[in-house]
Parts: sequence; structure tokens; C-alpha cells
Amino acid sequence: MKSAAGGSADDGRQEELAEAQRAHWQQTYSTHSGLYGQTPSAPARHAATVFRAADAKDVLELGAGHGRDALYFAREGFTVLATDFSATGLDQLRTAAHEHGVAERVTTTVHDVCDPLPLADASVDAVFAHMLLCMALSTKEIHAAVGEVRRVLRPGGVFVYTVRHTGDAHYGAGTAHGDDIFEHGGFAVHFFPRHLVDDLADGWTLDEVHAFEEGDLPRRLWRITQTLPR
Repeated sequence: MKSAAGGSADDGRQEELAEAQRAHWQQTYSTHSGLYGQTPSAPARHAATVFRAADAKDVLELGAGHGRDALYFAREGFTVLATDFSATGLDQLRTAAHEHGVAERVTTTVHDVCDPLPLADASVDAVFAHMLLCMALSTKEIHAAVGEVRRVLRPGGVFVYTVRHTGDAHYGAGTAHGDDIFEHGGFAVHFFPRHLVDDLADGWTLDEVHAFEEGDLPRRLWRITQTLPR
């Protein structure tokens, strides 16, 4: 989320928000080890079924955190590269991978989703991102991130991601940062309008947009599955 020298005031504000969110997540993982527990998310369970049907072998997870879903993919037999901008979360993932006996199938890399992926073109079979794209990212940064996913996926590769959307109870609440980003309880979220989902699927096959709820609020999300043409 780096702004170029001479960038706009909006770029500067976005960078300040990004830095604050990085620090907030690092502190959160440090204070609450294994924040989300070890049970895989429902979207990860669905994704594993979709990936297996597509004959995927290797999975890239973006925003893996402390790794409950990455561990699940590894236990299901996939080779997993887990990325996150929190080194603390990934440290917890590596420890858990050893404890679960799947360390040989899990690799971790500290990576900011706003930077290019450290992977070759057409090098992975499937990509998973649970609520990563609806963090404090601008619309431009989200498009760039999905462009990177497209670059590293092999033809016929599958991308499953989830986002909170504008029908969520927290949309419009808390501190407004512009571009449909609102901060509540220290966490900034980019709430997706439906047209953004469609824009991100341009040039892909949009297989599914599935509405679901998660948590006690509850959070309202979409689970999107899209496939690259062969």
C-alpha cells in the first residue's frame, strides 16, 4: 500500500490506514494466539471440495493468518503456500503444522497483498482468500491483487474468496475512510457492492456468488468462485 512520491492526499491517507491496520493485526495475533481456533472455516471446507473436483494439487492461501484453513488444506492432501503480512500469525501456523504432522506440505511467506506475488506465472492450481480482499484495500488495490491471482494461476485454475458486502450490518457504521471502507472496533473493512464482484470476474468464468453469514453479529458475506479459462 505504498504511495509514490508526490502522490495524492488520498494515497497518503490510504497508506496511513494500511500501516495502522498492519500494526493492529500484529498486535491482535500477538495478544490472542490462535485467534480463530483450529476448526476450518466453512468456506475452506467448500473450497477443498471445489479444488479437488478441479484436480488441484497446490493451493495458495492469501491472508492465511495463524492458519486454521491452511492446516485444513494440508490435512486434506493439498500442498499449501500460506501468505500473510503478519509474521506473528505465520509463526503460529508453522508451529501448528509441525504439531499436526503436515509441516512438509505447508510453506509460509510474509507478503503484503498490495505487492506482487513472489511466484512465477501459471505456477499454482488454486487460490483461496477468506475475507482478505475486504480488508483496508482500495478498489484499485483489490483489482491489482486479483490481477496477481490471475497471473499465478494455471489455465483452468480456481479462485475462491469471501468478502463482507454492503448488506452487512456494519456497512456505514463506525469511522468512514471512503471507497466503501468503514472502521469498527479497530478493524477496517472494505464492503463489496455486487458490481465490484462482477468487475473482478471480467475475463473469468464466474461460477458462483453464494451469500452466507458468519459469527455472532452476524457478518454477511459472499463466497465467490471463479475459474480461469483453459
